[in-house]
Amino acid sequence: MKVLVATEKPFAAVAVEGIRKVMDEAGYELLLLEKYQSKEQLLEAMADVDALIVRSDKVDAEVINAAGNLKIVVRAGAGYDNVDLQAATARGICVENTPGQNSNAVAELVFGLAVMAVRNGYNGTSGSELKEKTLGIHAFGQVGRNVARIAKGFGMEVSALDPFCPDEVMAEAGVKPVHSVESLYADNKIVSLHIPATDATRRSVGRDLITLMPKGGVLINTARKEVIDEEGLAQALEQRPDIKYVADVKPDNADELTARFGDRVFFTPKKMGAQTSEANINAGIAAARQIVDFLNNGVDTFRVNK
Repeated sequence: MKVLVATEKPFAAVAVEGIRKVMDEAGYELLLLEKYQSKEQLLEAMADVDALIVRSDKVDAEVINAAGNLKIVVRAGAGYDNVDLQAATARGICVENTPGQNSNAVAELVFGLAVMAVRNGYNGTSGSELKEKTLGIHAFGQVGRNVARIAKGFGMEVSALDPFCPDEVMAEAGVKPVHSVESLYADNKIVSLHIPATDATRRSVGRDLITLMPKGGVLINTARKEVIDEEGLAQALEQRPDIKYVADVKPDNADELTARFGDRVFFTPKKMGAQTSEANINAGIAAARQIVDFLNNGVDTFRVNK
């Protein structure tokens, strides 16, 4: 079996070593394509591989169809909108993600952004504290649950909205279930986004929701830029000069927002939620193990194109 790790932004060396160890133990051949400069390089490398591991690399129909032997694609991370699920399913190819491996890293970044926002970007002026502030978590998956855990340490009052998560699960975590998106935004000083980019969620967070937030509200996005209605965000910031927006997913209109609203907005240079050595290692090795488990035993626990 041949397994290709194709990463424009490579895994840490220790992660590659861990992946190689998993493949060696399984008797598989590991191929590396790191820091590739063109799609043609990726297409060429796909020629006879049985499995593919990627990070945020684009795996479209052309890439999938370039590999006649391809059986499984694993996205090392939680989000998988960079993989064409329809094209993979048409070929009978399993697509998996590695949920939970990056969760703590993303959750910690949420609070790095939150503290920076409430302390006014450390500009020397008086800010506020997170203790006893209300935090609304928009989607209570693995990341959202880690956010709730950390928020408790800050002494925050936490609520969450997730129609796919039972109220009992939230209650066990000390989180108040919320059943309408309007209530989530209206009742929380800080809202942290963790929804995926789907047909139902793209551009779903815009002016109407953001302007419901209490005075001094902070919206934090470590999910996907596509869930934000960027024009509506600009309108909300214009209408409500007390609101801030901070994200590790730079919007297409980032320059306009920065020019208009200054330090009320902040964007990391690139998506940094999973940019820790621990998350990098965990996700890469998990992807390798899932490939071996699928190819050897048919296990597809983390399949996303069922």
